[in-house]
Amino acid sequence: MTFSSKSKNPSLFEIDKSSVPLPERVRPAKISEIIGQDHLLGKDGLLNKVISSGNLHSMMFWGPPGSGKTTLARLLANQFDAEFVQINAVSSGVKEIRDIINEADKYRDIGKQTILFIDEIHRFNKSQQAALLSSVEKGIIVLIGATTENPSFEVISPLLSRCQVYVLNALNDQNLIKILDNAIKRDEQLQEIDIDDDAKDELVRFCGGDARVMLNALEISGKIAVTTDLKNINKHLVKEAYQTQHYKYDQKGEEHYNTISAFIKSVRGSDPDAAVYYLSRMLEAGEDPKFIARRLIIIASEDIGNAEPYALTLATACFTAVNYIGMPEASLVLAQTSTYLASCPKSNSSTIAISNAMSEVRNRPYLNIPLHLRNAPTDLMKDLGYGKDYKYSHNYEDHISDQQYLPEELEGKIFYEPTEIGREASLKKYLEVVRKKKRNNKKDKE
Repeated sequence: MTFSSKSKNPSLFEIDKSSVPLPERVRPAKISEIIGQDHLLGKDGLLNKVISSGNLHSMMFWGPPGSGKTTLARLLANQFDAEFVQINAVSSGVKEIRDIINEADKYRDIGKQTILFIDEIHRFNKSQQAALLSSVEKGIIVLIGATTENPSFEVISPLLSRCQVYVLNALNDQNLIKILDNAIKRDEQLQEIDIDDDAKDELVRFCGGDARVMLNALEISGKIAVTTDLKNINKHLVKEAYQTQHYKYDQKGEEHYNTISAFIKSVRGSDPDAAVYYLSRMLEAGEDPKFIARRLIIIASEDIGNAEPYALTLATACFTAVNYIGMPEASLVLAQTSTYLASCPKSNSSTIAISNAMSEVRNRPYLNIPLHLRNAPTDLMKDLGYGKDYKYSHNYEDHISDQQYLPEELEGKIFYEPTEIGREASLKKYLEVVRKKKRNNKKDKE
């Protein structure tokens, strides 16, 4: 088995250019042509320093789709005159990796480095990743892994420790416009047709920050224009080319967690506008509406609590309604509940109370329950004092007795401290009366 840069990546001049997709036709030929990663490739960029040093090492490229991971890996191979082998983690296995490593070992004997570029390396299982360890450690291959997922979660620690992680930023609108203009300028096929400015804006707006998606849509728009004898690409052609918007969202990936986190924090932060925005992003990307409804129930208790007890009732009703009617109408229920919860007064007092109480239970799990609070269904239990001297609250003024309810060792301990916000303010006043009565009773006993 023989691998080489030419065999794996033939020059565009050696094949029919018309059969090559536009993103490949206009792919940067030099590192200096890469757009959008100045923090890595600029004058003080980390990767720029690696290139200047002449010492190539194994690395992970972590970034969103279409941000240039593959292009950068290929150009690094050219820069260092290294053999370049590209595989995809979805379709490759351990046997293929071993064959590549054996061939790379031969190249190393003649003083030539081999870069093994693994796209979607997060899809390799642990055994497949482990198969790379020895060759990376010995320098037989220079591994460059590309992933859209957080490598801290998806790549095994021994392999990750042998690689430098470089984060590629999502391309912003300015980056995408530059890429678009360069493609139009460089590609012969695109030069035969005009492109409206609003069509360019549409191409950038709907690509989700993915340059590959944008360029593919541009090429499709051009083909539609040619086949329909149009002299220009307009925004209507672009919309037709896209068909559906491209959302940077994976229901099991990092963007899923980032978006739900932003949604929860927006509700907690009393920002209904941000809450409904992130809700819309999730729904448009196909998120399960019941997942969102479950999170709203948690928020109602965790972040609103007794400041507005009705929030929990509404959130629970929201889940029931979403389960009954499904999408798209469920979006109305979710929007109503999200904006209401975001607009409610907030309190995490009950959350703190259960956390503190749990901590106490774990530290001292066997404190005796006071005899007067114990159930006494048998005569023996009654003889042992179970239930004796229990004070029935409703027999006392204001329905408040001076009974001690916590175990003796925790007498006077306070776990729940209500705020003065929303409905919780009235609970605070009531508990102040109750707790004062208990404190006075304790003083009387002393």
